[in-house]
Amino acid sequence: MNKLIAIIAAAMTAAAASAAGNGITVDYEASLHGAAASGDFAPYMIGSWKNGLMNGRNGVALDVAAFKRFDHSSRFSWEAGIELAADALTASDYERYHPADAAWGTTRYRPSEFTLQQAYASVKYRQVYLTVGQKNPESYFVNHVVSSGDLTRSNNSRGLPGVEAGFLGFVNIPFTGGWVQIDGSISYNKFTDNDFRRAQPNEYNDLVATGLFYTYKRCHFRTKPSQPFSVTAGMQVGGLFGGKTRWYDRGCLIREQKHGASLRDFFDMFLPMEGNGDAYYKGASLGTIDIKLRYRLHSGAEITAYMQNPWEDGSGIGKLNGWDGLWGIAWHTPKRGIITDAAVEWLDFTNESGPIPWEPGDYPGTTITPGTSGGDNYFNNDMYGAYANYGMAIATPFLVAPVYNLDGTPCFAHNMARGVHAAVAGAVSADVDWRLMYSYQQAWGMGRLPAPRCLINNSAMAEATWRADRLLDGLSLKAQAAFDTGTLRGNKFGVYLSVRYAGSLDLSKKKK
Repeated sequence: MNKLIAIIAAAMTAAAASAAGNGITVDYEASLHGAAASGDFAPYMIGSWKNGLMNGRNGVALDVAAFKRFDHSSRFSWEAGIELAADALTASDYERYHPADAAWGTTRYRPSEFTLQQAYASVKYRQVYLTVGQKNPESYFVNHVVSSGDLTRSNNSRGLPGVEAGFLGFVNIPFTGGWVQIDGSISYNKFTDNDFRRAQPNEYNDLVATGLFYTYKRCHFRTKPSQPFSVTAGMQVGGLFGGKTRWYDRGCLIREQKHGASLRDFFDMFLPMEGNGDAYYKGASLGTIDIKLRYRLHSGAEITAYMQNPWEDGSGIGKLNGWDGLWGIAWHTPKRGIITDAAVEWLDFTNESGPIPWEPGDYPGTTITPGTSGGDNYFNNDMYGAYANYGMAIATPFLVAPVYNLDGTPCFAHNMARGVHAAVAGAVSADVDWRLMYSYQQAWGMGRLPAPRCLINNSAMAEATWRADRLLDGLSLKAQAAFDTGTLRGNKFGVYLSVRYAGSLDLSKKKK
């Protein structure tokens, strides 16, 4: 590992030296954020899609960042970025069971006052890149402006430090004449949220997993994009492994297990495979099968129909979980106007195969021959816990993430849900953008722990962004107002304001 780090550092040093003669441009920005809400947390559509920056009820945050971008006109280039945040957010009170007293109490958790949001460096050769450090995640499949979020990896939670390599967008596959392209990446990362994982859960009837590693892979194929009709298809895979897990029963620690994080374990997590008898599979893998159909109109506008099929095992991959997944249709135009983007999505997570799988091979001598595969528990795992970072969903924020469970439940407690999401965005003038979003959701708890009744949620958000270049070049102001109503997320109203200033510095060496 040390040799690998040394090689990467040498490569980046060489890239920096070669680029110095051509000049370097650094983009910088500073943002001041403020939010206030009537509930325990900011409304769903204010606290989401911000890389975990602000989801507290009240608070302010100062965010500063600087980036050096790739020079895509050069075969060999490098980039780097750093983003720091200082915040003062309202603390949250989580229920906690105290075994010594056999009684319940509360524990307060407040996010760190200083956060490293991003710190990374990358090198590229042609269309292949290598990144080391922590970089904000994003979806390569859905439009984050109007979508509810990718079902495998979205821009909802903070990024994880690690190493990632892949393609910088789609590249032509040789001998196909540009009719088939490929895009993909692979990363290995380390969770740094042990403090939250120890502070938030109630440690009563669930598990606490700490010190985990994360891996992410994606591979998509696309037909020729210059044609009016184009198809994109592929798969994403996320995975949790390593670390240590502790299980609790009525407040008592009943089991503790350390998971492997050797070089072999990293290799085994490249593709999901059977474990060593202690578990069905090594690590906790989940992902989506992605399909997108795009048609371009003569005006340049595009209509897209897309689907993400979630899977955690063979039942999901075989599409045995009914209509589960994300189903959407979107419209986009590159021309600035009243409406530039719109999307309507249907999300369904209610066909999780039930809580009890049945395989005849597990019961020698049984006369029952049919099998029931599954027992899925979307975004939760019995060995590694929730698919979340600092309690925020790594994937779609549509489902209620663990950070919002004030009873201390450290999982997605209502992942058996369905609903609709709709959004529209555009511009009313040359310097004012707007966006409206709405979602409706029904939830029934988890398959193995159903809620006593159906829980309902309505959420909506209105946003306006003013690029105030007339006052000061690089200045912009954003305002959001949002609400939640219903029995799932509770009733709350909130506002969010941000002031952002961005600019560039040319560090080119002047010729004498």
